[in-house]
Amino acid sequence: MHRLLTTLKRGFMERIGWKRLGIAASLLIIAFAITTLVRTLKGVDTGVILVALAEKPLLQIALAGLCVAGAFFTLTFYDFFALRTIGKRQVPYRIAALSSFTSYTIGHNIGATVFTGGAIRFRIYSDYGLNAIDVAKICFLSGLTFWLGNLFVLGLGMAWHPWAASAMDLLPPSINRGIALGCLAGIAAYLVWISTGRGRRELGQHGWKVVLPSARLTLLQIAIGVVDLGFCAMAIYLLMPVHPDIDFVSVAVVFILATLLGFASHAPGSLGVFDAAMLVALPQFGREQLVATLLLYRVLYFVIPFMLAITIMGTRERWLNVVKPWQQRRKADAEAEAALASGTVTPLKRRAKG
Repeated sequence: MHRLLTTLKRGFMERIGWKRLGIAASLLIIAFAITTLVRTLKGVDTGVILVALAEKPLLQIALAGLCVAGAFFTLTFYDFFALRTIGKRQVPYRIAALSSFTSYTIGHNIGATVFTGGAIRFRIYSDYGLNAIDVAKICFLSGLTFWLGNLFVLGLGMAWHPWAASAMDLLPPSINRGIALGCLAGIAAYLVWISTGRGRRELGQHGWKVVLPSARLTLLQIAIGVVDLGFCAMAIYLLMPVHPDIDFVSVAVVFILATLLGFASHAPGSLGVFDAAMLVALPQFGREQLVATLLLYRVLYFVIPFMLAITIMGTRERWLNVVKPWQQRRKADAEAEAALASGTVTPLKRRAKG
């Protein structure tokens, strides 16, 4: 039996591999989501959507925008926490905030967040002496913050309102509650594991090794993820149609499940996947009204931050590659002119230096 399993494992790794399996799973999720979205939106009246958008109170949109801003502010602590965990204290908060915001926003909108976000982080952190392994550790710890926060909030939400997820995963509420309790038990077991000793909290080998945060710091890590998700869930809750009534926890559970599906698909901006999941899980709302909510949320959470991140990165690159070198040349020329005027450097010596 052991020989058979070994042979199957070897054949799987040689012919398929985890990378190809992941790509296939992503394509399957995207294809299923697009099919579901097309079927769900069939017969939707565009005029009604525009009316629903126009009827959204400006105060409601402004409050949702503030929640999105709060979410992105909390997001800046993903990288800051990771940097302090790996001991890179020379990187100030403003750089961690810049890296976290731009890498997540651009990476999530373009897709393949691991590669695009990692490349942006390396471009920024390399100026502070960090190498590719350091950036990989930051990506790992930031991802751990994301997943711990998601699993904790999802566990609490599904344990409280297990039926909120039933419309999406088609499982009985009792099974959803069992999954929720399993998520919470898994987090508790992880906290116990990292509390047992320093040696057991190290992951990786050879040139790549990261020390996991202590149990106390992991609670802070979970809190960062929870606050981030709470702001996001509150933003979409504020944009929900007025009727019928729905509680915040139910919206949060559906939102997190839709977010995780979109994240697993690696689709740019979770486009199609997130939207289809929300439409399927909230059938009590009119399709046009819910589509209007999703469109507003996309503008607030995806479009505006993406444009801002692109502008920031473009401005930074122009400063580093055009403006700063030009200023340095002007400063050098001014110092040379001053030295020449004072007689410290003769014209002959200046030409020799040139």
